[in-house]
Amino acid sequence: MSSPAPCLRDRFVAIRSNKAFEITVIAIIILSAMLIGATTYDIDPFWMDVLKIFDTAVTLFFLAEVLIRIAAEEKIRHFFKSGWNIFDFVIVTVSLIPIDESQMVLLARLLRIFRVLRLISIIPELRILMNALIKAVPRIGYVALLMFIIFYVYAAFGSFFFEKINPELWGDISIAMLTLFRIATFEDWTDVMYETMTVYPFSWVFYLTFIFLTAFVFLNMMIGVVLDVMQKEHEKYDQETGEGEAGEVHWIKEHTETMEQRLVRMETMLETLVNEKRRAN
Repeated sequence: MSSPAPCLRDRFVAIRSNKAFEITVIAIIILSAMLIGATTYDIDPFWMDVLKIFDTAVTLFFLAEVLIRIAAEEKIRHFFKSGWNIFDFVIVTVSLIPIDESQMVLLARLLRIFRVLRLISIIPELRILMNALIKAVPRIGYVALLMFIIFYVYAAFGSFFFEKINPELWGDISIAMLTLFRIATFEDWTDVMYETMTVYPFSWVFYLTFIFLTAFVFLNMMIGVVLDVMQKEHEKYDQETGEGEAGEVHWIKEHTETMEQRLVRMETMLETLVNEKRRAN
């Protein structure tokens, strides 16, 4: 007689995989964000009590949703292998902290705000974007370091040549770097340039080369890094789900390897049979 546990787990798996259930979770997360925003207004105490009741209902729904996802796993520890599952579990667990008559009222309310971030773990596209952003940070860091070097060099030149023209903008290297950041963001940068051009007519070369390096070269380098990582994350997701071109290539590769292994075994068996016949003769 089969155990009822697998059948019950199959039901939880069906609920977890159901599109309507996923849409409901997304809607409740958005509703939770709206409730948090509503509590920041000065509203009637009656409606504030109603919002608290809704908040309790949302918290219980999130708890049931996480328990369903845990029950859908073959083993509980499999649920905690995913960093996003751990994130959801922590957010839901922290939401169980009572707000009323607690010394950590402010902390509990702040932590409830993070329930909005659960949209990232629920929606696959947002997970891909966040994973790409996290993985791109080290490579972006090298680009940022190179940008800092360029800022530092240009700030030193600007401080040496333009300090007497406007000490408020070029008085020292730190102020000069802030001025260059203003120029890089195109915030009234022409006013700064025209001011120095009254003394140094060819100082426009300084500004244009700096803008070319920072606003065009390095910015596009950062965009290229993010796009490259995002493409790899999309390919990884397609391989895991078996969708898209990457999923098809992965499926073909796996089945090709399986067929090669079978052919090797068949070849070994044929060689064995041939050798046995030779020995028999």
